[in-house]
Amino acid sequence: MTIFSYFIPCAVRHPSTIHLRLPKLSVPLFSSTSRMTQLLPYPAFKNGIHLHATCSIICRSSFSTHFSQPTLQAKKAHSFLHKTRRFPRFSTRAFDTESDEKLSAKTIEGEEEIVELVDDNGSSSRIDDEYPSGEFVYREYDLLGRFAVKLKMLVAWPWQRVKKGSVLTMNIRGEISDQLKSRFSSGLSLPQISENFIKAAYDPRISGIYLHIEPLNCGWGKVEEIRRHILDFKKSGKFILGYVPACGEKEYYIGSACEELYAPPSAYFQLYGLTVQASFLGGVLENIGIEPQVQRIGKYKSAGDQLTRKNISDENREMLTALLDNIYGNWVEKIAHVKGKKKEEIENFINEGVYEIERLKEDGWITDIKYDDEVISLLKERLEIPSDKKLPTVDYRKYCRVKKWTLGLTGSRNQIAIIRASGSISRVRGRLSTSSSGIVAEQFIEKIRTVRESKKYKAVVLRIDSPGGDALASDLMWREIKLLASSKPVIASMADVAASGGYYMAMAAQTIVAENLTLTGSIGVVTGEAL
Repeated sequence: MTIFSYFIPCAVRHPSTIHLRLPKLSVPLFSSTSRMTQLLPYPAFKNGIHLHATCSIICRSSFSTHFSQPTLQAKKAHSFLHKTRRFPRFSTRAFDTESDEKLSAKTIEGEEEIVELVDDNGSSSRIDDEYPSGEFVYREYDLLGRFAVKLKMLVAWPWQRVKKGSVLTMNIRGEISDQLKSRFSSGLSLPQISENFIKAAYDPRISGIYLHIEPLNCGWGKVEEIRRHILDFKKSGKFILGYVPACGEKEYYIGSACEELYAPPSAYFQLYGLTVQASFLGGVLENIGIEPQVQRIGKYKSAGDQLTRKNISDENREMLTALLDNIYGNWVEKIAHVKGKKKEEIENFINEGVYEIERLKEDGWITDIKYDDEVISLLKERLEIPSDKKLPTVDYRKYCRVKKWTLGLTGSRNQIAIIRASGSISRVRGRLSTSSSGIVAEQFIEKIRTVRESKKYKAVVLRIDSPGGDALASDLMWREIKLLASSKPVIASMADVAASGGYYMAMAAQTIVAENLTLTGSIGVVTGEAL
């Protein structure tokens, strides 16, 4: 007998308003930013503070056992009056759910912010500034700051040193984890990619960035965050070039943010639009004598359809269409903005099914047609390096070793704990489980309690990238997060997906932030057995 459960997340877009109606508390939902410390609320808020976001309910097929939560309902938001709170500067210390190792402290620079709140009657308690957006602001060092950075670089370890005038090279490809990676681990880490962009912006030894962008195997939430960091890096005035030998919608979404984008003559471009597919096993199971028995709550719960139906239902088609429309609309809007074109022009180009590299250059989709060695020669010329000399570069892994303190990006005694929760949820670790087996509730709860009891952690960022999992485990973690939030400010930050149990965990935080295309929420459960 097989027991299963299913969730349906939703994509978060902005800028309208949304009020999350929950059985135990009301939760604010904000656009995700790279500076979480500016969004930290004062602990023990009794009601939610509502800013701007919109929500459309769409589906993404995945199996998970979880608690049912009410559907997200878009309605006119209201705010509640609170006292003025000032948010200090914090350092951050990260905890990884894939490892019990405590990582080194990070610091987030930021000045004190003051919030204006409005009560139910519309009365304003105007302070001085609006609620911070978290927008990255590049600030150049003054003379004393530059001297301090140079001094720190002199005393850095040899493996943390970088040659002056180097170009940071990063290959963005394949699966991108939301967990921190050790120097011996394979694969890419989104936190480390993001940190490299920030360090490179302030590092006087880095002249620019050269990105190799190849087929990606990650969600749109991570793609959106990488693209935002590229735009933030450009504020430093340094160059950033992209190179795309094979390019689809995700790859081009990132590459379009670069100042220049190059491709070889034989590049594969597949900008044909988005597709989604669903498989149905009803006929197959019937032929081999298996009868699935499925019960669900809500007509949009489509997991059971895969086992019982022979074709797609109208409700499932509606959800998948909404998902594609949401992602595609965001893609067209952003590409049209960066290319200075109308949305209709972008859509017409996509509908033509253009794949000739020459046509892409003519219409301004890429800067030029060049091989990798030609782009490197171009960089040498711009940096005034002789052609017979090697271009000074530092790769992704080596630059990850460069500590932020050497660049003057740390310096506060107050610390924020970053707890990363990625993967499916289980209550205990199984005998065959590995350190990367997802979220194990007993280990996660232990870390939550450690942070709650520690006096050195002044606030917490809970980073969630999970489709859900075990119902009991999710509830136990929710309880511990709730207790933590009663004593310290807690922000839940959503990555690609925070659905079912992942969504439930976030509900215990005082504040939630998400990417434009984060899949989040849950509208019920479906259970069944195969006889």
